[in-house]
Amino acid sequence: MFTVALAKGALLKESVSMFSDVGLDFSAVLEDNNRQLMVPSVCGRAKALLVRNSDVPVYVSYGQAQLGIVGFDVLQEQKLQVSNLVDLGFGKCHMSVAVKSSSGYLSASDLPPNCRVASKFTNCAKNFFDQIDLPVQLVHLSGSVELGPITGMAEAIVDLVATGRTLRDNGLIEIEELFKSSARLVGHPLSLRLDKGPLQEIIDSIQIQSQTNLFSDGKK
Repeated sequence: MFTVALAKGALLKESVSMFSDVGLDFSAVLEDNNRQLMVPSVCGRAKALLVRNSDVPVYVSYGQAQLGIVGFDVLQEQKLQVSNLVDLGFGKCHMSVAVKSSSGYLSASDLPPNCRVASKFTNCAKNFFDQIDLPVQLVHLSGSVELGPITGMAEAIVDLVATGRTLRDNGLIEIEELFKSSARLVGHPLSLRLDKGPLQEIIDSIQIQSQTNLFSDGKK
């Protein structure tokens, strides 16, 4: 039996559906009355750990889970030792720099040196501003980073954007995209090397299923 780390929240429903398509039924985690954090699949071949999105790569990197599904943004932020196996094509969003719409800034390079930038993704932000050679003061926030520019605490934010509605509703605009993100199947490198077949079978099936889904979406 192997273990899969599933992220609570936005990715959970489609993650459960993806595993169901390849024969692993973890649908019990979606039940309203479920309080279990470790749930066996109906077939008994695997079990699922229900964890926070940011904790998925941690459990996989330490080998407590052999597979997991997590956003690419988390992988970029944490840089843990996990194998990025399959782009699953759902949970699409992008990482952006945003400012107040009234600021007059048109790109990240317009920001003043040593200004404050608020973000949950401070490593991603640091890498980006290092690349454009712009020194900034990073402020780590865990909640609504949009309040940074609104309150005047920060000149800009670096955050995930899906529809952009939250930015618009709070008078912010995007001025730079760092990278695109989507859900990824990740694996524990040593477990994959020692695998006698079961893990690779699931990975291959998910690869085929994700390609089929992408093809179907492209025809719509």
